[in-house]
Amino acid sequence: MNITKENVDALNAVVKVDIVAEDYQAKVTVVLTDYRKKADIPGFRKGHVPMGMVKKQYGKSVMIDEVNKLLQDSLNKFITEEKLDILGNPLPRIQDDFNWDAETFSFEFELGLAPEFEIDLSEKNKIKQYNIVATEELIDEEVKNIQTRYGKMSALDEATEHANVTGTFVNEEKEINKKSTFLVNDLKGKKNEKKVIGAKVGDVIELETKKLFEDDHKLQHILGVSHDDIHDLDVTVTLTVEEITKTEPAELDQELFDKLFADGSVSTVTELREKIKEDAEKQFQQQGDQQLLNAVQEYLIENTKFDLPAEFLKKWLQTAGEKELTADEAIAEYEKSEKGLRYQLIEGKLMKDNDIKIDYQELVEYAKGFIRTQMAQFGNMNPEEEELNNIAGRILQNQEEAQKLQSQLISQKMLTFFKENINFKTKEVSYEDFIKEVYN
Repeated sequence: MNITKENVDALNAVVKVDIVAEDYQAKVTVVLTDYRKKADIPGFRKGHVPMGMVKKQYGKSVMIDEVNKLLQDSLNKFITEEKLDILGNPLPRIQDDFNWDAETFSFEFELGLAPEFEIDLSEKNKIKQYNIVATEELIDEEVKNIQTRYGKMSALDEATEHANVTGTFVNEEKEINKKSTFLVNDLKGKKNEKKVIGAKVGDVIELETKKLFEDDHKLQHILGVSHDDIHDLDVTVTLTVEEITKTEPAELDQELFDKLFADGSVSTVTELREKIKEDAEKQFQQQGDQQLLNAVQEYLIENTKFDLPAEFLKKWLQTAGEKELTADEAIAEYEKSEKGLRYQLIEGKLMKDNDIKIDYQELVEYAKGFIRTQMAQFGNMNPEEEELNNIAGRILQNQEEAQKLQSQLISQKMLTFFKENINFKTKEVSYEDFIKEVYN
């Protein structure tokens, strides 16, 4: 057997594999001998079927199977030994004159090669890093929310500006029939408030969905419609009032503090506000980190220049998935995935050049941390180590889940690497200003 590689250019190559009878014949003989021992053919005792008959019936299919196995193994070994950094998988070239009746075979494969490039992290202040702080206004709002959540509820005869109204919203055309509760002063505009203020249990009120609430997602939750439908929803709904209540805010005293923090860590309003600030800024940090990672990725994609074997990749995409794509569909898929592929190559080079690795035990510990967080949400604050190990083991046996966790852990490591190696332009903002500036 002979394997050779010819470079078409820096990003494309062709590998030729020549196979002769001596390369596969011994394997074919072993398989056919085994077939002969097991063959059950009328007129012959088991194990005594003539080899000529076995060869005539099974010889060609066995030969094709063994040649294909040898071809695949040899090609993979060649790529590994030659340390070829390829994109996608080798693509076999179609040969119109190929003949399985011959004893000598020649196969050709197209390869798409990964480009060589350099990454520059030395530019200063090109990428903005946000330090998101909890403002006094935000803390005030959260204190009010806490007082409301733990407050005492009582019934009202009629709706007031600060009343909670529970009722069923109906629109037959859009198949809306949803019982929900809302705060009257959450309604947008005086016109809508006037329709509800003064209402009593049993009243039926007509409301226009357009601009009913400041936030469309609140309207989506209240009406129970899909995300796609809510933004353009402009219909009339009837609200049948079923319950009207008001909430007396809870006192900011030790009884409330102990409900919120059973460990007794809060005993004053000042300490409560400090806790709210700390917790809020932890959550903001997660969003800020994700934005920073996105910004770094975009910067590196835009500023790390290299070519890709585009035509090869488009051709490969046609047959790479479960469903074969047309040429136009493959082009569209390539254009959609090109940025992701570019960053994947950049990330891979950074990890290799800076010895950033993930071992299995790290992945197990990361999975256990993820499980601890989920269990804490359901009140299990101190799970047993054995239980965590068992759950993590089951999760990591699922290839899709394991890949998802591995991707998250790599992103976490890359974020740490970027923070240590890139000089960012830092900007302190409120959460509201962060949302406006980053997400428009």
